[in-house]
Amino acid sequence: RVICFQRGSENEGKAEGVSESETKPDTGLPEVPVPADDTPEVLNKALSGLSSRWKNWWVRGILTLAMISFFFIIIYLGPMVLMLIVLCVQIKCFQEIIHIGYSVYHSYHLPWFRTLSWYFLLCVNYFFYGETVTDYFFNLVQREEPLRILSKYHRLISFALYLTGFCMFVLSLVKKHYRLQFYMFGWTHVTLLIVVTQSHLIIHNLFEGMIWFIVPISCVICNDIMAYMFGFFFGRTPLIKLSPKKTWEGFIGGFFSTVVFGILLSYVMAGYSFFVCPVEFNSDHNSFEVDCVPSDLFQLQDYALPATLESLTGWPTVRLYPFQIHSISLSAFASLMGPFGGFFASGFKRAFKIKDFANTIPGHGGIMDRFDCQYLMATFVNVYIASFIRGPNPAKVVQQLLALRLDQQLNIFNSLKSHLIERGLLEDVA
Repeated sequence: RVICFQRGSENEGKAEGVSESETKPDTGLPEVPVPADDTPEVLNKALSGLSSRWKNWWVRGILTLAMISFFFIIIYLGPMVLMLIVLCVQIKCFQEIIHIGYSVYHSYHLPWFRTLSWYFLLCVNYFFYGETVTDYFFNLVQREEPLRILSKYHRLISFALYLTGFCMFVLSLVKKHYRLQFYMFGWTHVTLLIVVTQSHLIIHNLFEGMIWFIVPISCVICNDIMAYMFGFFFGRTPLIKLSPKKTWEGFIGGFFSTVVFGILLSYVMAGYSFFVCPVEFNSDHNSFEVDCVPSDLFQLQDYALPATLESLTGWPTVRLYPFQIHSISLSAFASLMGPFGGFFASGFKRAFKIKDFANTIPGHGGIMDRFDCQYLMATFVNVYIASFIRGPNPAKVVQQLLALRLDQQLNIFNSLKSHLIERGLLEDVA
């Protein structure tokens, strides 16, 4: 009788048109489909005689050289292209993470999930890029009336856009999927925090000078390559369970290689104003400029060596750029803490039983697989610049003063004049 009753209930459910997705509980974790091998056919044929281990080594090596070449090209094209590439990478990383969430929960037919995810991405980018435009292109904003109005009410507009998305999410809630929908709401916002915020910091680092963009990214790339090389040829001792292929030999070898690489790369780049000058917008020519007199950070100075090193090298002093000393901190972070971004990504992928975020780059996985360490590095560089490098910017102070009313400007002028007279820098002609 119990069996008959259960079958009758199932038949009643089907007769009433209740779909299977609506009766699913909010538990369980469907597996993400594993992407097929997308290694180019040419490489498959050329490497067909090798073992899978060496085949993967060659595929990764060839594609790594291709990506490094592409990196050189976009550096040559200048800061605007770099900013555009950062935006494209951000969108692709966001798509890969959101796609995993959609692949896991798509069978529940959650309404508006992907639409709202992309809408929130648009809102957050509007907020961050609007802040950047107002901060770095102040003269242009004040000159154009529509931009001036948008700048004045930028945060109000941003909040209104986000509030619209928030209300859309609340209206999309379905009774039997509340928990899943809030899971995905949190999924989207954490993804925005990890991806969009960090890419915004990368662009801010770029405005400080392309050297603050290129050196940290290159150090992470170098550490990734050298850790793989040392681990491939000498690796014996596992480093962490989250990533079984990582070894202590690769971790240590990558550290020393990256520190040396960072010092050498900094020495080469610090001599060129194209790399060290802040990226500024010239309102007269309506274009970006990277021309300036390099600061003391990029001027060669003599440093006395400790007695031990002097006895070993025979040199009492060495000539270095101060930035090279800072590069040691950047290289050390890229080698010691940067990999934890990769470990975090490995744990995330293991949680969903996937090997890579996507199969965009053969042998490397998705774009997020290549940039998991870069985002952590971007935050460190931004904090490092704010803590040890950046000082008050006279140009921005003047811009803010010019935006004040005339009576406010006059009060500030009188206060500044009195201060300079007290310091003895001006004579009191009254």
